[in-house]
Amino acid sequence: MAGRHEELAREQAVVTRLYDRLDTLRAVARERLADVRRVGPSGSPQNRSERDAFATLYADRAAQLDAVEDRLAFGRLDLDDGEVRYVGRIGLADEEHRTLLTDWRAPAAQAFYRATAVHPDGIRRRRHVVTAGRTVTGYEDEVLDLDAVSDGLDVSSLSGEGALLASLATRRTGRMADIVATIQGEQDRIVRDDLGGALVVQGGPGTGKTAVALHRAAYLLYAHRRVLERSGVLLVGPSRAFLRYIDQVLPSLGETGVVSTTVSELLPGLRAEGVDEGPVAEIKGRLLWRTAIRRAVRARERIPERDVPVRVDGVDLEVRRRDVRDAIARARRTHKPHNEARATFVREMLARLVDQYRARTDSELSDHDVAVLNEDLRADRDVRVAINLAWFPLTPEKLVADLWAKPHRLAEAAPELTARQRQLLRRSPDAPWTESDVPLLDEAAELLGVDDSLARAESRAAEAQRAAELEYARSVLESTGAGGGLVDAETLAARFAESGPVLTTAERAAADRSWTYGHVVVDEAQELSPMAWHAIVRRVPSRSLTIVGDVAQTSSAAGATSWPAALDAVLRDGWRLSELTVSYRTPAAVADSAQRVATAAGLPVSPLTAARDLPDALHVERVDDPVVAAAARAADLAREHVSRDGSGRVAVIAAQQSVPALGERVAAALTDALGPAEASRLAAQRPEDAQVVVTSPREAKGLEYDAVVLVEPADVAAGPGRWGDLYVAMTRPTQQLVVVHARRLPDGLVDEG
Repeated sequence: MAGRHEELAREQAVVTRLYDRLDTLRAVARERLADVRRVGPSGSPQNRSERDAFATLYADRAAQLDAVEDRLAFGRLDLDDGEVRYVGRIGLADEEHRTLLTDWRAPAAQAFYRATAVHPDGIRRRRHVVTAGRTVTGYEDEVLDLDAVSDGLDVSSLSGEGALLASLATRRTGRMADIVATIQGEQDRIVRDDLGGALVVQGGPGTGKTAVALHRAAYLLYAHRRVLERSGVLLVGPSRAFLRYIDQVLPSLGETGVVSTTVSELLPGLRAEGVDEGPVAEIKGRLLWRTAIRRAVRARERIPERDVPVRVDGVDLEVRRRDVRDAIARARRTHKPHNEARATFVREMLARLVDQYRARTDSELSDHDVAVLNEDLRADRDVRVAINLAWFPLTPEKLVADLWAKPHRLAEAAPELTARQRQLLRRSPDAPWTESDVPLLDEAAELLGVDDSLARAESRAAEAQRAAELEYARSVLESTGAGGGLVDAETLAARFAESGPVLTTAERAAADRSWTYGHVVVDEAQELSPMAWHAIVRRVPSRSLTIVGDVAQTSSAAGATSWPAALDAVLRDGWRLSELTVSYRTPAAVADSAQRVATAAGLPVSPLTAARDLPDALHVERVDDPVVAAAARAADLAREHVSRDGSGRVAVIAAQQSVPALGERVAAALTDALGPAEASRLAAQRPEDAQVVVTSPREAKGLEYDAVVLVEPADVAAGPGRWGDLYVAMTRPTQQLVVVHARRLPDGLVDEG
């Protein structure tokens, strides 16, 4: 025992030194950032640009160093040549540039995840260092070179998968934890796979797909920094709740520059909060909308039925059909989006009206006369109406809203649809946008481009803002005498404009719909419709993606039934498949039951091996009233699995229509069992902080809980495409699944063999 205490003390000395170095580097980064900020917005444009670049650099470095406080070092490798190498969240070096800590993503750390007794890769011993805060609380060793045992290694602490099993037994919190200290071999190979092409990671519940995707993003940012830091990485998740759940993982791995979003938030400034029912979502997800949206745009470029008379400056002119036809053809030949090509159309039409004016008045017009006449024509109401009717400037929202609200617009754009299907899509023009609308809006935005009239309005607004800043600068100089005659109002106003915040790559990317990324990560990818895939692939011209999901868990009517069906249309043969086969989260009894149910329902289930078994992990109970029983079981599980320190999560999962009534009943049961104060604490207002939740399978997708009460599985699985929902609901717990039911259980849930 004395030897173990001495070893703990030696490890503590190393960890203390690493944290001391981390504190020093934090202080340096903050001091340099403060120095840069003290300089202020002065100097030449080049100096200001350099200052802003350094400010961003030091701010990012400070954020990175702050984010790696927890478990800074977690591993140690003892090499055959006697070298000792520590592995941690980031790389650290001393003042002499000697390595103190190796970044987990570096090639030198790869053996920590892949070395085995059969292939030790030059490693004698691998040690998992366990810390709480900055204190070393334990360690676990794996001897990979058995000859080393005779060389005096302490074998009393050896345990091959102890660190992994300990992490699995840890109570859940409202945030996902990284797995950087416990990445397994099959996971590490995916994390370090090549940047090029699309990598599809298929895996059943609990195999660590999300964790692998996030660690892969962090690895790629490390290994391909020069490529990705300029273009950024986009992470697409299934819901905002899911993104809140995972939002601490990448910062804890030393990366803060990833843009996280959902499909419903792909368009800056637009939030799609409505929900489409299954058939409507499926119809809107079809790739036919690529053609239909183009038809809808072309329908707004139209030749009038007859010549339109207009009168300008007392001269009778005509907006002629043949002129409109020729101007439309000329504008389309520019191959610009609709709103941008409109400028060509308008110029052509004005030029033809000027020619008419010249012929009707039999006069020679100077360049100045033509410019004045052009402005008169633009200002004339009848001319403006005639030109707009022929080529109307549009927003994506207006174009798509008209398809749903005006039957004739939808019929001319999508004749492939049946009358019944078009009726399903009918809705009010002021109805909220839905997630399945967003890819169509994105397609419309791509085809429409920027509204030139809006751009002119923004330009006028910018000029007005500039004039106001200039006037303010003059008043400052006049009232204070500042500048001493060396600074004029123009210079002072320019400094006002340049003193705003410097945006990071991620911030600029998130605000720009047309931004293209160096890599895209898509989680729960089986839920995406073909149109959603088209919108996402548009954002990564290199086709470099990490796609993770499980086609057996598909719940969207527009989602994937197989990866080829989902991806061949947008990626052709530019994707490859890797599979995760070990479920680390789900206890064996629960995983086996879920697999039987999914197989009986005909879902495309992946082979799955549970990493652990737990006693009483699955409990099935037939009851008279599932709602009452579920509330009581939730209170019991809360006592068992939830701690006052904020750890521990219990979920009651039921069909969507049952959630409101269940929520009220569970709240009452918690109050009766634990008291009002404790019940209120457990059901915190923020979803990520609540320790007991009542939710639907779709809202629980991608999340995990210590214990789950599954209410009436037959209701969860009722309806087309809902078997995936049941599969999801059954595989959320890490410790225990309690099933309460009054109706007949789905086939396979109970092992009757």
